[in-house]
Amino acid sequence: MNASLASTPFIDFDHPAVAAFAHANCGPSNDGRKRAIGLYYAVRDQIRYDAYGIEVSLEKLCASHVLTTARGWCLNKAILLAAACRCLGIPARLGYADVRNHLSTERLRQAMKTDIFYYHGYTAIWLDDKWIKATPAFNVGLCHKFDLLPLEFDGYEDSIYHPYDKHGNRHMEYLKFHGEFDDVPLKQIQAIFKTHYPNMNEFKDADFDEDVEKEAPFGQGTLPEMN
Repeated sequence: MNASLASTPFIDFDHPAVAAFAHANCGPSNDGRKRAIGLYYAVRDQIRYDAYGIEVSLEKLCASHVLTTARGWCLNKAILLAAACRCLGIPARLGYADVRNHLSTERLRQAMKTDIFYYHGYTAIWLDDKWIKATPAFNVGLCHKFDLLPLEFDGYEDSIYHPYDKHGNRHMEYLKFHGEFDDVPLKQIQAIFKTHYPNMNEFKDADFDEDVEKEAPFGQGTLPEMN
């Protein structure tokens, strides 16, 4: 369990910004579950999801970097949640799964050449003597825009992607779980991305929010402000 509480170059909760974020968003309770819930919603909604910010490197994935941009994708948002939990003495690990995602922008589909997101990241949090999955990826504004059901987290049950959206359309399918790790299996993820996503550098000058505004079939107006 000590390894699930340790600071690492990726899970850098000893960074002042990460520590401040954890203490500012855990709430007044000393109960571990309530604190983890507060951290989950802070990561989910204060860090805007950006599918174009994909870079598998220490510099871009570490928790402290996510806070400098207030934007992230599933891997680094999961890392930030793990770091915040560890900062408060709550054991946390990083989990990975392959998912078929039925929601993406045209630019993303063209670059990826597949609807499978390999090594999608989530956080596993140790509460009441068991590991509970938490997925803080999609902020509530993005869910509103695409009529998705926002993922909630109660500290008792796994919080993983819904298979369908509000209208019964396919949303996410879990294809394979790769397990949970005390730190980022960087070389594994880099190898997978190099094999399956050779064109990911096409996003360098693209704006995910702008593409969402153009393509979102539901919701009105601009993305709501983050809660």
